[in-house]
Amino acid sequence: MSDAPKVNRSQVPFELVSQYQPCGDQPGAIDLLSKNLHQGVRYQTLLGVTGSGKTFTIANALARSNRPALVIAPNKTLAAQLYGEFKEFFPQNRVRYFVSYYDYYQPEAYIPS
Repeated sequence: MSDAPKVNRSQVPFELVSQYQPCGDQPGAIDLLSKNLHQGVRYQTLLGVTGSGKTFTIANALARSNRPALVIAPNKTLAAQLYGEFKEFFPQNRVRYFVSYYDYYQPEAYIPS
Protein backbone atom coordinates (compact mmCIF):
# COMPACT_ATOMS: atom_id res chain seq x y z
CA MET A 1 0.00 0.00 0.00
CA SER A 2 1.30 3.42 -0.94
CA ASP A 3 2.22 5.95 1.74
CA ALA A 4 1.30 8.80 -0.58
CA PRO A 5 -1.47 10.98 0.82
CA LYS A 6 -4.83 10.81 -0.90
CA VAL A 7 -5.60 13.89 -2.94
CA ASN A 8 -9.11 15.25 -3.04
CA ARG A 9 -9.20 16.36 -6.68
CA SER A 10 -12.17 18.61 -6.03
CA GLN A 11 -9.83 20.81 -3.96
CA VAL A 12 -6.98 20.89 -6.48
CA PRO A 13 -6.78 24.26 -8.27
CA PHE A 14 -7.34 24.18 -12.00
CA GLU A 15 -3.93 24.10 -13.65
CA LEU A 16 -3.93 24.45 -17.42
CA VAL A 17 -1.17 22.50 -19.15
CA SER A 18 -0.38 23.61 -22.70
CA GLN A 19 2.63 24.41 -24.84
CA TYR A 20 0.66 27.29 -26.39
CA GLN A 21 -0.06 30.80 -25.16
CA PRO A 22 -3.26 32.71 -25.95
CA CYS A 23 -2.89 34.91 -29.03
CA GLY A 24 -4.94 37.06 -31.40
CA ASP A 25 -8.45 37.61 -30.02
CA GLN A 26 -8.04 34.92 -27.35
CA PRO A 27 -6.62 37.08 -24.50
CA GLY A 28 -9.53 39.52 -24.76
CA ALA A 29 -12.07 36.70 -24.93
CA ILE A 30 -10.48 34.98 -21.92
CA ASP A 31 -10.58 38.25 -19.94
CA LEU A 32 -14.24 38.87 -20.79
CA LEU A 33 -15.36 35.28 -20.17
CA SER A 34 -13.50 35.22 -16.83
CA LYS A 35 -14.88 38.60 -15.75
CA ASN A 36 -18.42 37.53 -16.60
CA LEU A 37 -18.00 34.24 -14.71
CA HIS A 38 -16.78 36.18 -11.68
CA GLN A 39 -19.77 38.54 -11.92
CA GLY A 40 -22.23 35.64 -12.12
CA VAL A 41 -23.29 35.99 -15.74
CA ARG A 42 -25.16 32.74 -16.33
CA TYR A 43 -24.97 32.45 -20.12
CA GLN A 44 -22.13 33.30 -22.46
CA THR A 45 -21.46 32.38 -26.07
CA LEU A 46 -18.04 32.11 -27.67
CA LEU A 47 -18.16 32.18 -31.46
CA GLY A 48 -15.32 31.19 -33.75
CA VAL A 49 -14.57 29.28 -36.91
CA THR A 50 -13.32 25.70 -36.81
CA GLY A 51 -9.77 25.54 -35.50
CA SER A 52 -9.76 29.05 -34.02
CA GLY A 53 -9.00 27.85 -30.47
CA LYS A 54 -12.41 28.03 -28.80
CA THR A 55 -11.73 25.03 -26.56
CA PHE A 56 -8.33 26.45 -25.57
CA THR A 57 -9.95 29.82 -24.84
CA ILE A 58 -12.62 28.23 -22.64
CA ALA A 59 -9.98 26.12 -20.86
CA ASN A 60 -8.04 29.29 -20.03
CA ALA A 61 -11.16 31.01 -18.70
CA LEU A 62 -11.99 27.98 -16.54
CA ALA A 63 -8.44 27.79 -15.19
CA ARG A 64 -8.49 31.50 -14.36
CA SER A 65 -11.87 31.30 -12.63
CA ASN A 66 -10.97 28.03 -10.84
CA ARG A 67 -14.56 26.84 -11.16
CA PRO A 68 -15.93 23.53 -12.43
CA ALA A 69 -17.91 23.46 -15.65
CA LEU A 70 -20.35 21.28 -17.51
CA VAL A 71 -19.55 21.05 -21.21
CA ILE A 72 -22.38 19.88 -23.44
CA ALA A 73 -21.77 18.72 -27.00
CA PRO A 74 -24.36 18.13 -29.74
CA ASN A 75 -23.02 14.71 -30.73
CA LYS A 76 -20.93 11.83 -29.43
CA THR A 77 -17.99 12.49 -31.74
CA LEU A 78 -17.55 16.08 -30.56
CA ALA A 79 -18.12 15.01 -26.95
CA ALA A 80 -15.25 12.52 -27.20
CA GLN A 81 -13.01 15.12 -28.84
CA LEU A 82 -13.74 17.71 -26.14
CA TYR A 83 -13.18 15.16 -23.40
CA GLY A 84 -9.75 14.31 -24.81
CA GLU A 85 -8.76 17.96 -25.14
CA PHE A 86 -9.90 18.92 -21.63
CA LYS A 87 -8.18 15.83 -20.22
CA GLU A 88 -4.92 17.04 -21.79
CA PHE A 89 -5.43 20.64 -20.66
CA PHE A 90 -6.24 19.61 -17.06
CA PRO A 91 -4.29 16.40 -16.28
CA GLN A 92 -4.35 17.07 -12.51
CA ASN A 93 -8.06 17.79 -12.38
CA ARG A 94 -11.15 15.66 -12.63
CA VAL A 95 -12.45 15.49 -16.19
CA ARG A 96 -15.36 13.15 -16.78
CA TYR A 97 -17.26 11.99 -19.85
CA PHE A 98 -20.90 10.95 -20.06
CA VAL A 99 -22.73 10.00 -23.24
CA SER A 100 -26.38 9.12 -23.42
CA TYR A 101 -26.93 6.12 -25.62
CA TYR A 102 -30.47 7.13 -26.50
CA ASP A 103 -30.33 7.91 -30.19
CA TYR A 104 -33.83 9.25 -30.31
CA TYR A 105 -35.50 11.06 -27.44
CA GLN A 106 -39.25 11.61 -27.55
CA PRO A 107 -40.91 13.42 -24.62
CA GLU A 108 -43.99 11.74 -23.17
CA ALA A 109 -46.17 14.69 -24.19
CA TYR A 110 -45.12 14.44 -27.85
CA ILE A 111 -47.96 13.46 -30.16
CA PRO A 112 -46.99 13.07 -33.83
CA SER A 113 -49.20 15.05 -36.19
